[in-house]
Amino acid sequence: MKIVHVNDVIYGYATGDALARGGAERYGWYLMRALASAGWSVTVGVRSALAAGDERAVDGVRFLGIGNRTFLSDWYRFLHSEKPDWCFWQCADHLWGPASEIARWFGVRTAFSMMHDNHVQLRKALSRRGNWWPLYAWGLQRSDVIFVQHEGQRVQLPLRWQRRAYPLPGIVSLTGTVVSHSERNNAVVWVAVIRPAKRPDLLIEIARRLPTVRFVVCGAPSLSHWEAGTIERIMKRLRSLPNVDYQGHVAPEQTLKIIGEAGLLLSTSDGEGFPSVFLEAWAAGTPVVSLQIDPDHKIRNGDLGKVTDTVDGAVDTVRSFMTSPERLREMGMKARRHVEELHSPMAAVRAFETAVARSSDSMPAGLVRQETR
Repeated sequence: MKIVHVNDVIYGYATGDALARGGAERYGWYLMRALASAGWSVTVGVRSALAAGDERAVDGVRFLGIGNRTFLSDWYRFLHSEKPDWCFWQCADHLWGPASEIARWFGVRTAFSMMHDNHVQLRKALSRRGNWWPLYAWGLQRSDVIFVQHEGQRVQLPLRWQRRAYPLPGIVSLTGTVVSHSERNNAVVWVAVIRPAKRPDLLIEIARRLPTVRFVVCGAPSLSHWEAGTIERIMKRLRSLPNVDYQGHVAPEQTLKIIGEAGLLLSTSDGEGFPSVFLEAWAAGTPVVSLQIDPDHKIRNGDLGKVTDTVDGAVDTVRSFMTSPERLREMGMKARRHVEELHSPMAAVRAFETAVARSSDSMPAGLVRQETR
C-alpha cells in the first residue's frame, strides 16, 4: 500500500534540523516512519527544502522535491506522478477542499487528521483565511477517513461524519532509561511556541507566586499571533522573573533532555488537541500539571499528574508535588507504562490500518481507481 503526504517541516524533523518545530509535524514524521517500518510505501513531498526532483530517504521514508509554484498545481503533479493508494493531510486548511477533490480525480483515497480541538469547529477552524471555512468543510465531507486524537473531537463532528472518524493515538519515542526523580533538578518545565492560546501570561503568574521553584521555559514567540507591543510586554515580564530560565527556541533533542531532567511539565494552554509534549513528558517519566487540557481524561483517570482548573490550584499543586519526589516517581512510572502500552509506533499503525481496512470495506461495489485524464 502506498501513501503520500506533503510537509516541509516533517523533512526537517527527519533530517535533524534544530529549527524544526511544531507538534503536528513531529507527529507526522513519527507516523510516516512507523508506516514505512510496517511495510507501507511512504513518500513525503517537500516543496522548499529539496529542489524539484531531488530525493532523500530517511528511515524508510522517501522525501521528494515537488517544486514550489502554487500548491494545488504542485499537489496535482505529485499525485499524478506517484499514483498512491492514499494521501494523508494534517490540520485545518481551506486548501483541503480542492486538494481532496484532486485526489478523488486520481482515485486516491483520503485520510484527514485532526490535530487541534478547534479543527472540529468548522467556522473557527482556520487560522488563515477564516471566511473560507466552507472549502475546509467540503474537504472533510469528501474525506474517506477522519482521524481524531480523542473521543471529545469525534463527538463534536457532525453526525454524518462520525462513522468515518477513527481514533489515531499519538506516537512518542521511548528513551532507553528514565532519570530517577531523586536525581532530577527539581525544575518545572514549560514547552510551547509562545502564542496567545498557550497562555504564557498564566505561566508568568504561576512562576511569580512560586519564587522558590525554578522554571525552565522552552519556546520562541510567534510574532504573527500578537498585537503590536503585547509580545514585548510578555517577554519582558517573563525575563524579569529571577526563578525563570528562559531558553528561547530549543532543538528537539535538547528539549527532550530538559523534560527528562525536570520534576514536572506545566501546561497553561487553553486550547489543544492531544499535546505531543504530554507524551514526551510521560515517556520520560515526567508527570504533567495542566490547567485545562486533559484529552479523554487521561491525566485524571491514569494518575499521570493533575488537572488543576485554576491558577490557584496550579500553584498549590506544583508546590506540593515539588516537595514530594516519591509522589512524582509513582506518577512518572504510571505515565511511562501508559505510553508504552498505548502510544507506541505499533499501536498507531494498528489503528491506522484498522481505519483503512474498514473504509475499504465500505467502498461501493465497482468503485475503482480512475485513470488519469
